Amino acid sequence: MAFFRGAVDAIRRGLARTAQALGAGLRSMLHGRALSEALIDEIESRLIAADVGVRAAREIVAALRRDFRAGRVPRGEDALEFLKRTLKERWGPQDRSLAVAPTAPTVILVCGVNGAGKTTSVAKIARTLRDQGRSVLLAAADTYRAGAVAQLAIWAERLGVEIVRGQQGADPAAVTFDAVEAALARKVDVLLVDTAGRLHTQEHLMRQLGKIRNVIARKIPGAPHETLLVLDATSGQNAIQQARVFREIAQVTGLFLAKLDGTARGGIVVAIRDELDVPVKLVGVGERPEDVQPFDPDAFVEAMFESE
Repeated sequence: MAFFRGAVDAIRRGLARTAQALGAGLRSMLHGRALSEALIDEIESRLIAADVGVRAAREIVAALRRDFRAGRVPRGEDALEFLKRTLKERWGPQDRSLAVAPTAPTVILVCGVNGAGKTTSVAKIARTLRDQGRSVLLAAADTYRAGAVAQLAIWAERLGVEIVRGQQGADPAAVTFDAVEAALARKVDVLLVDTAGRLHTQEHLMRQLGKIRNVIARKIPGAPHETLLVLDATSGQNAIQQARVFREIAQVTGLFLAKLDGTARGGIVVAIRDELDVPVKLVGVGERPEDVQPFDPDAFVEAMFESE
């Protein structure tokens, strides 16, 4: 059974800024008008402004232009439906559910750069799992950043879940080892491991991430069952470069796109799909612990084109 179930209304709320800039803007521009070459040029500009990526924008607009010239998309309203349909079709069949171990615990390793919203994202995942009746244990393996352990401990107390932590500056792999031992002994359903924010230029931290993975794998064969990379949606195209680096080093299996509610460029999901062979599995659509949703392409595209 999948860990997460989607809520369309939450996706719509989270993409309100994108919808205002893209969907509402396009509807205002196209409603009641005959489509033209000039309008198609403007559509391309707006798609790029929403961060869907130059490649995607050009391919979509080229197809729109062909259909327009063939008389299949004569009106502005037709163009809107064409855009939605074409964007949805860019996602092929892909497993976007979080992995579930055949026997507990399921181990989810969470990584990302500083400032991406990683620790808050861990809390959001924990909240959702707890609300589903699953037992959750947090591992505070971000021992480098001042206050990171305390921050996760506060979340654990608020959410009513257990936590394994060490002192600031402690060996993150040792904390992870203790957390895996505790997860096995307590027979919890899910172990969530929060790691230190790091950049690809910080080689010692990248090596530490590999060490953490090895500790988990030695204790639980096949683990970590999921390695989630948290990306900040407001960072736009920079998020794609981060994902490229982490994909190779951390063996990332899925993406958590955080802070979508804070940007009008929600189209970054389209660019990620085109540039990376890593599925977006979860999206953060608000500040509250419950504001995490599974990524569903159809619902996402519909929300991008909401008019109000």
